[in-house]
Amino acid sequence: MRQIILDERSRRGHDMIYTIVNQKGGVGKTTTAVNLAAYLALAGRPTLLLDLDPQANATSGLGIDKNSFGRGSPGHGRSAYDVLVEDYPVADAAMATTIDHLSLLPSNLDLAGAEVELIPRVARETVLKRALEPIRDAYEFILIDTPPSLGILTLNGLTAADAIIVPIQCEYYALEGVSQLMQTIEIVQDCLNPRLEVALVILTMYDNRVRLSQQVVAEVRSAFGDRVSPTVVPRNVRLSEAPSHGEPIALYDPRSRGAEAYRSLAEEVIRLGQTRSG
Repeated sequence: MRQIILDERSRRGHDMIYTIVNQKGGVGKTTTAVNLAAYLALAGRPTLLLDLDPQANATSGLGIDKNSFGRGSPGHGRSAYDVLVEDYPVADAAMATTIDHLSLLPSNLDLAGAEVELIPRVARETVLKRALEPIRDAYEFILIDTPPSLGILTLNGLTAADAIIVPIQCEYYALEGVSQLMQTIEIVQDCLNPRLEVALVILTMYDNRVRLSQQVVAEVRSAFGDRVSPTVVPRNVRLSEAPSHGEPIALYDPRSRGAEAYRSLAEEVIRLGQTRSG
């Protein structure tokens, strides 16, 4: 049984669905999804990580073989594709992981076809929301990792969410595309999900030796104010190595600077949930 790392003495908050989104690739989106989910689970919080990206990096980041799911695979394990396209129950498709309290709805390349297969569906943007309704009370947190685009999969993630988490890297053009993302969020708020809000902006890949990183932090804090987390995720070799070993940083190197950052972020997410629940 994995050691519970965070403090469990605080009361359970209201169940929350967070979609982690940024249509720009390489910003630490999947890294954030996997490591936040791991630390929330290690705190004893029932957590579901939903991999909505056909690249399935969140799936492999937890040590799950993405080729063991989908059509033509041995045993034909179920995935996010089956939930979205075949209306397969999330409760039956989600699988346990090596971390207590952490479940995964895996992904694979089949999901790339869902963009096309969902087009003729009525209310196609709300398929995921409807699929999650029967099981959301089973989890305190559901984290949705989305692809680096604003297509139908990401729209499903936004429509299903209570709030979003936006990772932004501390590099050139950090805010490039963010205005388009915010416009998309406003459209979703107006037409599909009026409760949607930006809960947290997370600065990633920070290098305090580089003046540019400091400038980006200032720029993002100016744009998003108190929605920017005080915890900044550093550029960290151990953090980048962990996915290739199929482990979140909490298991791969819990004493690393990257681990400390995501542990702190998980504590912040727990507090946010408790604030919302009153």
